[in-house]
Amino acid sequence: MKLRRTLTALGAFFALGAGISACGSGVPGNSVADVAGNPITVQAFNHWMYVAAKGNASQGGAGQPVIVPNDPPDFANCIAQARKEIPAVAKQSDKQLKSACQSLFTSLSSQVMDFLIRGYWYQADAVKQHVHITDAQVQKEFNTEKSQQYPTESAFQTFLKQSGYTLQDLLFRVRLNLIYKALIAKHHQTVTDKQISAYYFSHATQFGTPATRNLRIVLTKSASQANAAKSALQRGKSWDAVAKKYSTDPATKNKGGVMTNVSQGTTDKALEKAAFSASVNKLIGPVKGQFGYYVVEVTKITPATHKSLAQESSQIRQTLTGLQQQSAQTAVDNTAKKHWLSKTTCRGGYAMADCSGYKAPKTSTSPTPTPTPTP
Repeated sequence: MKLRRTLTALGAFFALGAGISACGSGVPGNSVADVAGNPITVQAFNHWMYVAAKGNASQGGAGQPVIVPNDPPDFANCIAQARKEIPAVAKQSDKQLKSACQSLFTSLSSQVMDFLIRGYWYQADAVKQHVHITDAQVQKEFNTEKSQQYPTESAFQTFLKQSGYTLQDLLFRVRLNLIYKALIAKHHQTVTDKQISAYYFSHATQFGTPATRNLRIVLTKSASQANAAKSALQRGKSWDAVAKKYSTDPATKNKGGVMTNVSQGTTDKALEKAAFSASVNKLIGPVKGQFGYYVVEVTKITPATHKSLAQESSQIRQTLTGLQQQSAQTAVDNTAKKHWLSKTTCRGGYAMADCSGYKAPKTSTSPTPTPTPTP
């Protein structure tokens, strides 16, 4: 079945071939890649590189020049454009500017190629799985999103001018989004009460807070020193004075021995055992611990809290739904890659991870995030 008959063509920016089963022997001269006989044209690539470059420039603030590095490997146009648009680099050598253009090209082109290639993959898989998105569905979704984000036609036209998108581009993006959602929906599973219950009991510590104690301590090297500190406190000496004189604990020595929000498993086991067994405002010790001898007083007890399954059910449902969504997305992407990666050939200089036989370079620059707004 021909793709052109099954899906709405993407227009001048993406050439669709005869059918999903065709497999071209190479990349046509006017194209940067071929997906199962369907070329991605230089025209398409250059247009979306311009959109990506506009997005990249917008991150630097209003008035930033839009540099489009779409003439590899020499980048003569990019170099000339940089010298014209960016006075600060005008005197840099061709070698320096070429390196900058190459880095920008690598960053933006990988995003553009991924977008165009996967756009084909998802459409082709939609054909295989009998998913059909009508023009009416696309237009309805577009109108809804446009009205939500752009209250006036003037605002929408300003967005088009600033972003470099055309109306056709946005309709294409909406179509791809609807196709992708439909493919994901085929993997959708309803979250059951049983799954919610199982998650709740296997993640019990997430649904409450542990019991804690606020303490005052004096840590000494010997039992005799601990007894001296305890005796001083019993005679009415202040914790500030006693801790400063006797304690060897650097964290509390100059804070009156104060420790707050101590929970089980976070401190010396001997101190923890004593603290969680003691009543409030009762001086205890000496307690022999890992680091010496403690004199301890519990100043506050905060009981543990725990929310019920009924209280947490809604949040757990959202969590499991999100996990299922992620799993479905992974399944869709893996299926598309399985069907089409081996049939995706890219021209030298444009290759990236979605191209058959691609080998990642030993070193690479971090890609620059590019906004992809959709009305």
